[in-house]
Amino acid sequence: MPAAPADPLAGKRLLLAVSGSIAAVKVPQLVSALVQRGAQVRCVLTPSAAQLVSASALASLSRNPCYVEADQWLASQPKPLHIELAEWAELVLVVPLSASSLARLVHGLADNLLASTLLASEAPRLLAAAMNTSMWHGPAVQRNWRLLQAEPGLLALEPASAGLLACDRRGAGRMREPAQLLLAAESLALHGANQDLKGLRLLISAGPSREALDPARFLSNPSTGRMGALMALAAQWRGAEVKLLHGPLQLDPAILEGLECHQFTSAADLELLLKQHQAWANGVVMAAAVADHRLQRPNPEKLSKTDLHQQLFQPEAWQTVPDLLQAMVVAKPQQQVLMGFCAHTGDGLAQAQAKLSQKGCDLLFANPIDQADAGFAAPTNKGWLLQQGAAPQQLGPCGKLELAHQLLSQLNRCLQDLNVPTGF
Repeated sequence: MPAAPADPLAGKRLLLAVSGSIAAVKVPQLVSALVQRGAQVRCVLTPSAAQLVSASALASLSRNPCYVEADQWLASQPKPLHIELAEWAELVLVVPLSASSLARLVHGLADNLLASTLLASEAPRLLAAAMNTSMWHGPAVQRNWRLLQAEPGLLALEPASAGLLACDRRGAGRMREPAQLLLAAESLALHGANQDLKGLRLLISAGPSREALDPARFLSNPSTGRMGALMALAAQWRGAEVKLLHGPLQLDPAILEGLECHQFTSAADLELLLKQHQAWANGVVMAAAVADHRLQRPNPEKLSKTDLHQQLFQPEAWQTVPDLLQAMVVAKPQQQVLMGFCAHTGDGLAQAQAKLSQKGCDLLFANPIDQADAGFAAPTNKGWLLQQGAAPQQLGPCGKLELAHQLLSQLNRCLQDLNVPTGF
């Protein structure tokens, strides 16, 4: 049995800096998840953060010391602690990033251990803002946030746009959930904080369609939507403007925070969304698993088992779902790149080459769903990436986020070959 692909976080030296926001109470969950992934984690607490989360708890969860302000200038340290930590870290996560720490970072202050460490560090960094709604919308904070985003080498995640905060306000301010932060840390380990897709507009579909049989039953498939959702997240983290069209997903909704999402149920719903949004996009990724057939007229009332069985075997009751990818090929603007997905069993390369020729899209990724490391709901994926006029590329097996980055890089190369301007 082949060995499982290496975890991108395994062995990574990761410094987790915690500033003074009530969202700090979620940090132990993130530390535990990172350690379970094999990361080496050290934590730093600001004085305010130390009032909200236990340094002892973080030390226990990380299996390493948790540093507080009093540790900054210990005589036992052979090197200033902020320098030692900055040089040790391969990745830095500031979770949560408070308004005060944001201001310190933007204006180059070094008046506490965390701020000094961030100034001295050259590692890629992830910053997850969290604060009261009025604070977040305040002109000074918004100005600092704009300045922060202009700096290289970082991935800045603004707070979730809605929800109940600890202060009983509703609105923007809540820190992104640990489930998404863990993915963002993985993305940072895989691709750094490179904003190479900045200025591009990408339309990505994900998840299955459902075709109603009657009010109680539908025709669908086991797609979870994870591959397409991760492509949307990875694209956004690399600077692209993204719209995600998704069917019923089997995912933690928290990982979609910050994405512009449009939901569909049936293939007809998706067809309408594609017509509405295709012209907006520089690139389209059709990762959705769309049904091939549907009833001509779904039954308005729940059928008995016998009646349903009889209807299912009446050929005249069914119709073929239009090929949405081919329709987009016909309608695509001149400087747009289309990437299709196809699931297969058996000789996938031969099937994929035939489909690429038939559909006429620019790129086609074919994954073998009959293999354990590439099937529906598998944590990993692999397959063949085909491009018009180029030799097939075999990708994976690897984690789905890593594969998402690989596919996005190839999509970007195609756009560069077309000399696509920013925001055409």
